[in-house]
Amino acid sequence: MMEIEDTPDLVRPWVIAAFEGWNDAAEAASAVVDHLMDVWNARVIAAIDPEDYYDFQVNRPTVGVDENGFRKLTWPSTHVAIASPPDLDHDVILVRGIEPNMRWRGFCAELLACIDDLGGELVVTLGALLADSPHTRPIPVTGTATEPDLVDRMKLEQSTYEGPTGIVGVLQDACIKLDIPAASYWAAVPHYVAQPPCPKATLALIGQIEELLGVSIPLGDLPEDARAWERGVDELAEEDEDIADYVRALEETRDTAELPEASGEAIAREFERYLKRRGEDS
Repeated sequence: MMEIEDTPDLVRPWVIAAFEGWNDAAEAASAVVDHLMDVWNARVIAAIDPEDYYDFQVNRPTVGVDENGFRKLTWPSTHVAIASPPDLDHDVILVRGIEPNMRWRGFCAELLACIDDLGGELVVTLGALLADSPHTRPIPVTGTATEPDLVDRMKLEQSTYEGPTGIVGVLQDACIKLDIPAASYWAAVPHYVAQPPCPKATLALIGQIEELLGVSIPLGDLPEDARAWERGVDELAEEDEDIADYVRALEETRDTAELPEASGEAIAREFERYLKRRGEDS
């Protein structure tokens, strides 16, 4: 079982988790947890022993040099950190890891036992998938939740996906069996620019977390990174007529499919977040 470092009692903690791998197109979801760990000064308090869950020929350990100049071996694993964000009446448990190669049910049981020991009340998982989404439009985010009130609060288009799933889906199923409230957000990354990073998708997921938590999250360089990413893809499309035509077709499909009412609601929510952030900056 995971060994948890001594930590003060947490205040009604919520969990935000993301995993590299199949669930993490362009590393957009794991980048969210990386960002939150940084801006919230999170402290790592536990890690899963990778021996039982990872194939080291697939996820190899890495060798580096530590701050004292000594060689250091780092094993692939999943880490648990805690943070106390300002203006939030919950503490937050952040889970950042790699999708395991084996024993998924045991992995989820061990992780949820740690979360239970820390008093986790809600598990929010993040994912990103490749989709026919134009880079010039807002990144679509779909969601699922295990509780009706969460479905209403998320105000998202419920996912209708059926098919193979990754560790995010297995973890959410484990939450259901243990009667732990759980929600999941998925960003749709344009498949023709699948290489990481995708800061625009990372921003879209952070926006949904802000809405769920009811707080503003410091964004740092992410907005400018997202604009630079979009400009870079624009230049790529300008150099390739086939890509440009394809993007225009995606834009037409997206604009035709979106209902005015839904678009208006999305714009209103985004404007509310903008005004809140502006007021806090002032």
